[in-house]
Amino acid sequence: MISSLLIALAAGAASAVMFASIVSGALISIFLFYLAPLPLMVACLGWGPMTATIGGIAAATSLGLLFGMGYLAIFAVTIALPAWWLGHLALLGRPVEAPASVTGNSGPAMEWYPIGRILLWIAVFASITTMAALLTLGTDSETILGALKRSFARIMTGRTEGDTDNIAAAIAMIAPPAASVVAIITLTLNLWLAGRITSTSGRLKRPWPDLRTLALPPMTLVALCVAIALTFLGGIVGMFAQIVSATLLMAYALTGFATLHALTIGMRSRTLVLSLIYAMVLVLGWPMLVMACLGLADAFFGFRRRLGERQPPETAA
Repeated sequence: MISSLLIALAAGAASAVMFASIVSGALISIFLFYLAPLPLMVACLGWGPMTATIGGIAAATSLGLLFGMGYLAIFAVTIALPAWWLGHLALLGRPVEAPASVTGNSGPAMEWYPIGRILLWIAVFASITTMAALLTLGTDSETILGALKRSFARIMTGRTEGDTDNIAAAIAMIAPPAASVVAIITLTLNLWLAGRITSTSGRLKRPWPDLRTLALPPMTLVALCVAIALTFLGGIVGMFAQIVSATLLMAYALTGFATLHALTIGMRSRTLVLSLIYAMVLVLGWPMLVMACLGLADAFFGFRRRLGERQPPETAA
């Protein structure tokens, strides 16, 4: 009990310091800010959700006492709550009866919470936190875009006034969906890193999932179609719909990578192909749209399911 409490306080302190480092304005503080959920996720996966809860409460309270209630609320909503809930879902499982060929005996096996649903929850948190951040700037799209435009215009120097206004306006338009994409990437990366850390230390209480099976729930397609349709309404509804659309498309891009890994099994040049694609995504960026299309195509046509049906069944020893 004492060791779990110390772990909780240490994780909360590390997360709070990483979150508060953004106040310094240093470039590295941006990197630390995005990794702020990691200590709490490690505590949750390795020592249980209660440990993450204690650490999150301690960190949020400390930030509130030092910097004010605004920092407490922001940390609780954007860092502590996602870290605790995602870690809780990752450890969520139930016993099911499995055939002897799976478990080696007739005893129960564990059915763990699907990783596709965890990814959907990550998309939900990314969308909500981005919307909440924008609402601090105003309650209508014109006010929000105006505040973003002024902020980017102040950052830009050495240009003529016309160029500055045009570029700042363009950046302000794409900033909300871009922020949601960054949010889902960083949350996913934090959970993956936390899982790797706890798995390496031997404290992960569930087996490492096969990420090639990553698939979003079928109703996600319906939600994406509705969000894309709402983007044409304009105003604050259209802005929030853009955020949801961008987040879900990024989620499908991640399932596209899972599909790519599954479809390239057995290729002689698999490592080279995957390395080139990852390099193109990191350097160019736009191939991520191709991966989103692949993820959507797999959701429609079931490429991985058909591949599994074509593979011969394993013979019993």
